Amino acid sequence: MIDAAAWEVYLVTDRAFAQGRSTWEIVRTAVKGGVSAVQLREKDLDTRAFYEEGLKIKDVLNEAGVPFIINDRIDVALALDADGVHLGQSDMPASVARSILGPDRIIGLSVEDPSHINDEAVSFVDYLGVSPVFLTGTKSELTRAWGLDGLRQARTMTSLPLVGIGSIKLENARSIIEAGADCVAVVTAIVAAEDPEQATRALVREVRAGKRHRRGADHG
Repeated sequence: MIDAAAWEVYLVTDRAFAQGRSTWEIVRTAVKGGVSAVQLREKDLDTRAFYEEGLKIKDVLNEAGVPFIINDRIDVALALDADGVHLGQSDMPASVARSILGPDRIIGLSVEDPSHINDEAVSFVDYLGVSPVFLTGTKSELTRAWGLDGLRQARTMTSLPLVGIGSIKLENARSIIEAGADCVAVVTAIVAAEDPEQATRALVREVRAGKRHRRGADHG
């Protein structure tokens, strides 16, 4: 079973920031840089195009042993035999998704408020996306950010792996891990980077430094 607590850097794709490069190319270079998981998130694509985009990157991820997550679309995840899905608060209920996907595929759920962590839906998922840690243009519909204090609160409320998302970049990745996240999810920090491979490597270094700091604090 995939353990999201062991993830470090989680790439969420978005063609709008790719500067003309293909999603396949960005994913391939991020894999070389040590990315832990990849979510295909292409909200402007129709079902056929979404599926075909997934086919292009599936082999790269399978060969590297990197979990392949589909945003929202359970049908596309099943068609691609992806490792799992990531759901938002307005998507299919997690309980229904679990009944369709079975026990072995991973399900992530975005939580936008502390009350979401106490919801019954959490019992059906494998990790929580704390969204957004900071306000971000890639999720313009969200107007309230958790902040680092909110992330610390979330960490006290659940033992599930936490993935921080929302305006995360090299400069703040370590602080997000130190505040309680197990992993950082990024879009533009890799997709828009001049060198996605090196951007991924740098993020991995920061996440690992944050995890070392937390382990030291726990044992201090």
